Amino acid sequence: MKPDPVVLQAERRILLIRRQRVMLSDDLAALYGVETKALNRAVKRNAERFPADFMFQLTAEEAEDLKCQFGTSSWGGSRVSPYAFTEQGVAMLSSVLRSRRAVQVNIAIVRAFVRLREMLLTNAELARKLADLEQKYDSQFKSVFDAIRQLMAPPPAPPKPEIGFHVKEDAVP
Repeated sequence: MKPDPVVLQAERRILLIRRQRVMLSDDLAALYGVETKALNRAVKRNAERFPADFMFQLTAEEAEDLKCQFGTSSWGGSRVSPYAFTEQGVAMLSSVLRSRRAVQVNIAIVRAFVRLREMLLTNAELARKLADLEQKYDSQFKSVFDAIRQLMAPPPAPPKPEIGFHVKEDAVP
């Protein structure tokens, strides 16, 4: 079965911050089709529904790190650090945002968290089985195990293209 496009969008917006998988308020607002300040206002009106393990605000340093990581301009966007919602916090948003779209998006986001958890468990199980096999067999299969580990590793980030004006030094006048 092909995953829902909203689930795929949500999966791409799940980040690992403070060793927790979270989604930022800006990304959630975009998925829900509301302004970020409207989402934040709804959350603040219902603060008792969002304890620290459901939602937290990024520190100025964490927000700056994200700006650098994603190439956001320093003058654009919000002046306030974004909020990060854990899976439980996202589920709680459905009780705060009561629109039909909010319910549908919330279902898709929960499915995205579940898919991510399943992929991580599958990879961990595969790594455990590989370690068990490696202990059984001698060094003649070491290269095979190394090759499998390389295939399991995430792909390296593509090289970033150089930007700016470049002068060819060896050009003939």
